[in-house]
Amino acid sequence: MLAKRAKLIKALRTFLDQRGIIEVQTPVITRSGITDLNIESVKLSADLGYLRTSPEYAHKQLLARGVGDIYEIGPVFRAEEAGHLHRTEFTLLEWYRLKTDWKALAQEAIDLCQHALRALGHPAQSEQWRDWSSCFTQANLPDPLAADDCEIIQATQDLPDDCDREMRLDWLFSSQIQRNLPEHGLTIVYGYPAAQAALAKLDPSDARKSLRFELFCGSLELANGYQELTDWREQLKRFENDNRRRQALGRHSMPIDQELVAALKRGLPECAGIALGVDRLAMKALEVTDIAEVRSF
Repeated sequence: MLAKRAKLIKALRTFLDQRGIIEVQTPVITRSGITDLNIESVKLSADLGYLRTSPEYAHKQLLARGVGDIYEIGPVFRAEEAGHLHRTEFTLLEWYRLKTDWKALAQEAIDLCQHALRALGHPAQSEQWRDWSSCFTQANLPDPLAADDCEIIQATQDLPDDCDREMRLDWLFSSQIQRNLPEHGLTIVYGYPAAQAALAKLDPSDARKSLRFELFCGSLELANGYQELTDWREQLKRFENDNRRRQALGRHSMPIDQELVAALKRGLPECAGIALGVDRLAMKALEVTDIAEVRSF
């Protein structure tokens, strides 16, 4: 199993190296965690900071310095994550492409997965692209961009009362849509709502949507990608809004990464970026159902 995992990672590196993308190594310990409501950072003792949840912030500092297209394969850490698909520590591949739009990066992510799966003897997977909001209406669920809060609550009565709209939409997607994606296919879901934009730009043709996408292999989420937000004011506003939502939900607020904000102020070039779970791709390549089976320990 470990030999096959090593072969898979070699295939990932070969794919990216052949495209002239530079491999980098960035710090695992950071001064700030992240504000994202769906991810909890691992805090270190003695005011050492946090273990990174992704190398994204460090990568953007490098991009702002003019380093060019980059990628990194390495460990990341997220608190309170356990189960057959999750570990507190896992391996992430993250890469960025300058002067590239999200569609080209999404296609590159599909091509990379096809390449890695072929390296372990799998046939080509089917491919499809689906609009996020259309996924709901095609599943006879409320239109997430048009339905009022009452309709969303009515469709998610199994959830606790303190869940907000975005949590309810996430639950509907994962429980009613994601699990029904083609078992032997790679699916790009795009057009996530503006409220879930995170570090992505908004869609200039429809401000209700963001230029964010996710890649699935079967029903398993593999990757999350953005047309990267370059406006530091907008990014700072989103971080502050995250912390307000955290407080409203009874959670502690998180320090904002001022080094990232400073990098955006200096000027982040137009780019698209994506993070892919290497362990999950290995699960698909090795046809196992528990992430523990593709890890050394």
